[in-house]
Formats: sequence, structure tokens, C-alpha cells
Amino acid sequence: MALVAGIDCGTNSIRLIIARRENPSEPLTVLSREMRIVRLGEGIDKTGQFAPAALERTFTATEEYAQIIAKYGVDKIRFVATSASRDAKNREEFFTGIKERLGVIPEVVSGDEEATLSFSGATSSFKDEDEPVLLVDIGGGSTEFVLGQRGQVIDTISTNMGSVRIFERYLAPVIAEAKRGDGSLDPRQTPGMAKALIKATSAIDELIDEADKKLGLDRARTLIGVAGTVTTITAHALGLEEYQPEKIHGSRITPAQMLSSCNWMMNQPVTARAALGYMPTGRADVIGAGALVWSRIIERVNGEIEADGSGLKEILTSETDILDGIALSLLP
Repeated sequence: MALVAGIDCGTNSIRLIIARRENPSEPLTVLSREMRIVRLGEGIDKTGQFAPAALERTFTATEEYAQIIAKYGVDKIRFVATSASRDAKNREEFFTGIKERLGVIPEVVSGDEEATLSFSGATSSFKDEDEPVLLVDIGGGSTEFVLGQRGQVIDTISTNMGSVRIFERYLAPVIAEAKRGDGSLDPRQTPGMAKALIKATSAIDELIDEADKKLGLDRARTLIGVAGTVTTITAHALGLEEYQPEKIHGSRITPAQMLSSCNWMMNQPVTARAALGYMPTGRADVIGAGALVWSRIIERVNGEIEADGSGLKEILTSETDILDGIALSLLP
């Protein structure tokens, strides 16, 4: 029975899964699941390359993961790098550092493959949902949309919007101009923030238009959200005091509830977000931007379906995602 390790290295976080499976018809048995926020893509939208401090944070986390992997004695390792690594000019430095620490070279997957892996991992634990299913994976640098049915991908698109990218491109300059970096600024009272949000919303909507043209969002009958932005907002919608993956996974939230939690994340100071028991260190500053992306997607999908005569009754959140898809890709 093979024991595998999958690593997902994105713009904001690097995550590890160690898992096995008794046979192909059964779900994964997860022995370890780890996450570190390293902000590998910090500043890459402006500079086009990895910052030395970001690389160092990522290498430190990889060294920790190498120790965990050695402890379990895994048979196969797959290291998948996504949005930030597709954009970086100095990614060879990143590749070399990872190989020195882990013995494998990162695979920089395309947006389409990233979407397919996310769909495989997320839908592996859901059955009997209304189809087609639309999976949305909001990362730090990109957002993947995947339309699928009966476990198979119909079509995918990867878009250049994510919590870090939208934050750094539209919101961070306004915060810097306000000269308050302590996290206590109320976004609603920050000079220039209203205009910045209008620009960010316009850019997000244009990218959702692209997804709609390619996939036909009105075809979706079930909406599933994955990854840190969505799971954190879901924790707020559920009224949790700490991060409880067993309650978040498979939860069903009405669009109105989810949008209310998105609005809370967008309108509170970073200090208030950081004080939440389920908010990981390193996510509080960018989750407002991620919440804006998620809210625009929900409103668009719900509007498309309402025009077709129904509407979303609920939104599902999955704790299984691309990380589980990476593990599954290593198993028979």
C-alpha cells in the first residue's frame, strides 16, 4: 500500500498532505495535513520575481515538511507549484532550493491542470449533488473555475485574480498612502478606498466575464468553494470560535449568509480579522480582497441561475482540494 506526500505551493501558502488509500474505490486516508503561510508571491505582481525573504520563508517551511516526510517514510512525493511560480523570472533559484531540501523538483502546473487537480480533490468527498457542479478555487494569485459532471471535468479556466494579487494591486497602495500600517484602519473610513474597491470590482467582474464566456456559469447547479479564503469565510458564516475543519467541510451555507460574511471581512480592520480564532497568521490583511472576489463570484453565479428560473439554495465548502488531488494523482 503506497504512502504518498503531496505539496501545494501557491502564492500565499505552502501545504503538505501525507496519505494512503486501501483501494481505488475508497477515499484517501490522511495521516498528516500541514499548512504554512509564507507569502511566496509577495510583490511578484510588481517585480516579476520572488523576493529573497519570500524564498527564505518558503525554504524554511519546506525543511519542516522534509522532516515530516522522512518520519513517515513515504514512497512518492509530488511538489506542485501554481500561480506565483508561473510568473516568476527567478524561479530557477526556487527550483534549486526546493530540490536541495526535498530531493524533488517542483512542477509548475498550468492553470488548467491546477483546476483539474482541484476538481479531483474537492469532489472526491461529495456524492449525489445536483449537476453540473461548479468548483471555485480562490488562491493568492489566481482563481480557478471548473465545471464538471459525474466526476469528470467538462471545462476549466484559470484567471489572474486572487487574494494577494487583488490586495497588492488595488488596496495596498491606498493603505500605504494613508500611512497607517498597524492594521487598525477601518476600510470604510480610509481615504481613497472606495475608489480602489470600484477599480478592483471592475477588474474582478471582467475576469468573471471571461469565465462565463468559456464555461457558461448558468449551467451550474451546485457551487463548491475551496481553499483558504473560502474556508475562513465559511468559519465566520458558521459562527465558529476556532478553526474546525470537520464542521467546515461539507457545510451548506445560503448565499445570503456567505455574502454577509464576505462583507464583514471586507469592512473590518485587519486587527479585528486577525483576532478571530480561526484566522491564520498571514491571511488577515489579504482576506478582504479574497472576500471581494468570492462575493462577486457568488452574486454572478446566483444571478445567472436565478435568470434560468431557480437560484442557488446553498453553497458548499470543501476542505479537500488541490492538495488531495495531488495525492490522488500519485495513487493507482
